[in-house]
Amino acid sequence: MLSAPHRPLCATCLRPQSTCICPWVTPTAHAVEVLVLQHPLEVHQAKGSARLLHLSLPHSRLVVGEAFATPAWPEDGQHTLLLYPDTPLDTAPDLQTPPPLPPEWLQDPSRLRLVVLDGTWRKSRKMLYQSPPLQALPRLALCGLPPSQYRIRKAHLRDQLSTLEATCAALAQLEGDADRFMPLLAAFDGFVAQQAGYLLR
Repeated sequence: MLSAPHRPLCATCLRPQSTCICPWVTPTAHAVEVLVLQHPLEVHQAKGSARLLHLSLPHSRLVVGEAFATPAWPEDGQHTLLLYPDTPLDTAPDLQTPPPLPPEWLQDPSRLRLVVLDGTWRKSRKMLYQSPPLQALPRLALCGLPPSQYRIRKAHLRDQLSTLEATCAALAQLEGDADRFMPLLAAFDGFVAQQAGYLLR
């Protein structure tokens, strides 16, 4: 029995050419290095935003994995922090208490490395539990943000954002320039509309 032919893939975004997201790639200058740790189940998730984010941020890296026993970032003098909400100790007794974020780190964005977990809320929480090096990082928690425009994936809470939206918000906060990331967020809206159109077919 012959297997179904594979659809040709775009060499850049790794999506089928018929659903290529390259038109939404928006090169965006940024000072803070970004390291996206992507859960393996997100790699082929058509509605995921991490690949678009990575292709749009020249100073970014994307690593696939679920548990990190050793740091996934080099020891190069950069200040590494984790983009993750505050976790009350009474709801997460098995987690290390993260160290406070030193205020002096924020004075030079070019020396910062932002680690972002890409996965559903449950998957990202499991990644954190299974990775002591992540637990040991100071955290950047976002608050007071507008609702997500990521209508193609279900969110359990109003303030849960896509990986791309959360990273743009974090970079805007760390670099003090929200306007610089608006074109990428506008492109993300186009990506979401494209994916929504596929769902309606």
